[in-house]
Amino acid sequence: MINIGVDLHKTQFTTCVYSENGKKFSRYPTTPDGYADFLKDVIIWQKEGHQVRAGVESTGNTRYFKQQLEKWGIEVIAINTSKFKVITESANKTDQHDASTIVEFLEKDMLPEVKLCSQESEQLRRLLKVRTTLIRTIVVVKNQIHALLSSLGMEDMKGSLQSKRGRLRVQSSLVEAGIELVVQPLFHTIEQLSLNVKHIEEELEKLTESDHTVKLLLTIPGCGNISAWTIRAYTDDIKRFLTAKKYASYTGMTPWVRNSNESIHHGKITKHGSKELRTAIVQVVLGMRRYHKVTDSWRLMRRHEYLKDHKGSGKAIIATGRKVATIIWHMLTMEKEFNIEMMHNKKLQQKAEKMRKSA
Repeated sequence: MINIGVDLHKTQFTTCVYSENGKKFSRYPTTPDGYADFLKDVIIWQKEGHQVRAGVESTGNTRYFKQQLEKWGIEVIAINTSKFKVITESANKTDQHDASTIVEFLEKDMLPEVKLCSQESEQLRRLLKVRTTLIRTIVVVKNQIHALLSSLGMEDMKGSLQSKRGRLRVQSSLVEAGIELVVQPLFHTIEQLSLNVKHIEEELEKLTESDHTVKLLLTIPGCGNISAWTIRAYTDDIKRFLTAKKYASYTGMTPWVRNSNESIHHGKITKHGSKELRTAIVQVVLGMRRYHKVTDSWRLMRRHEYLKDHKGSGKAIIATGRKVATIIWHMLTMEKEFNIEMMHNKKLQQKAEKMRKSA
């Protein structure tokens, strides 16, 4: 077995391999020619009957790097950087030192591996991130218009820019104020960005049209398309989470625990994992609150109201979100739609749990 430690960057990567004379370091550009030069050495090792394995930190271009190497039968282990602090906290921070550290841990099979999501999930994530960027830009432009209205002493309603009709009315009043040159680019930007957001949402809908996971998530009262797409994209394969607790921990909505001697301390939520996934689950909770005519009688929401009164709204939402994450795990694992009856009956919940364990 030939193990290779790789320190990957945007324009180049440094490798470290154990040889008879000690450690051998090489540097290659991240270009087709660079990959070809690297693979020349790999082919020699493979012809000699060696299996080749590489360890690389998870970065923006790790997926592409992994795909290039796997074409030649090289096993690539993507390192979970949040659990591999040996490199990030090292006093000697050089490319060669990092590659050397990686190969040392790889030799001992001690690298914390992270699973890269599927190509479909990666595509959904990219589209959702672009949509988020566009939405934030729209908010910035709207805030500029609100500030402009305020400076002119004009009426500024909270939702005056939400609809196209409202924007046209505000634009007309600003044009009458003699600042047409200032406002037209702002309103044109909003319209163009809104159109782009619509196109992205259409593409997301097309990509998930036959997705079973999204269909299941949409059966949850209060879960809209954006939340369902986000949960689908950042959960990827629910089968890699053996228990509901592991999935809840993956969302970062579980509290820190410090257990030393006879002292046990619980802190704030870990916030490990994807911020987008946590936000989507919180949006589902808020959606459930808006469906209060349906959800008021649920044990889950009654508990939410109790926590809201005694712990505050923020903690109540997070605690309920953790429960919602557990519900999502059971739904996707058992491939069952949301069951409103289970929200009322504790015995049904316990029965479903026993059925899942025996399956």
